Amino acid sequence: MRLGFAGTPAFAVPALDALARSAHSVQAVFTKADRPAGRGRMLQPSPVKKRALELGYAVHQPDSFKTPEVCEMLRALQLDALVVVAYGLILPPEVLAAPRLGCFNIHASLLPRWRGAAPIQRALLAGDPTTGVTIMHMDAGLDTGPLLDMREIEIAPLDTAGSLHDRLAALGADLICQTLDALAAGRAREMPQPQLGVTYAGKISKSEALIDWREDAVQVARRIRAFDPSPIAETRLDGAQLRLWQAEVLPADAHAQRAAPGTVLRAGPSGIDVACGNGQLRIVRLQLAGRKPMAAAEFVKAQRLAGARFSSS
Repeated sequence: MRLGFAGTPAFAVPALDALARSAHSVQAVFTKADRPAGRGRMLQPSPVKKRALELGYAVHQPDSFKTPEVCEMLRALQLDALVVVAYGLILPPEVLAAPRLGCFNIHASLLPRWRGAAPIQRALLAGDPTTGVTIMHMDAGLDTGPLLDMREIEIAPLDTAGSLHDRLAALGADLICQTLDALAAGRAREMPQPQLGVTYAGKISKSEALIDWREDAVQVARRIRAFDPSPIAETRLDGAQLRLWQAEVLPADAHAQRAAPGTVLRAGPSGIDVACGNGQLRIVRLQLAGRKPMAAAEFVKAQRLAGARFSSS
């Protein structure tokens, strides 16, 4: 089939690579405009643009798909299908209807759970035991279209948003190729999304990364995993920022239950044990502002933590 591809972040790159290896033909790649990044704020291409140019594809970066010129250009490509992966721009009904078979999205959850922008992080924050990817025939709603296929995986105890991202990106790449093969052969079957079990994965805000030590230790640990590698969970020590990269939940004890949330209970080679609203958390890896991440065992060698208390401000 003649395909178009629309995607922007690193999550979409494995799918583009898989399509490049498939029997189908990618006619054009769409991605968001280059954005300033780094200390120099120089314009940087998206991961999808970088890979598409390496593969020799024509790359288009419209500011919007709502202009008649862009819609006409898309129609002129005479696509059988448009594959959409974390593109970042809304596709109007005219675009959704332009390819012969429609537009198909790889979504990083088991729809209808976690419709929206941040399904990986929200699944971790909620403590979901499983997640997966879904191939959806796109309609005008927010991840509401009919389903073609999905695959489920377990969320491991130490999974972070980064590790889940990589596993789901690879899984989605395999599944979209299988789905397109089925579409080309006339074997694909769609089914409407269930009305029960709908949840929404709102965008992650920077403020959510600031740890509230009044939370349960299990929830604090989930927050640290969900915000790795971005925006990174953080706390304050005497007003200074500390980013938290890795932690583990410890069994509750009487000392932890008596201490105020955020109080350092113990600090040594094993890590930094902190009282939470319920239970205690051991910080294993952290980062001072302007420094590289380090093991907590190294951090405590240079810091006096006896009686210290982490805070949210």
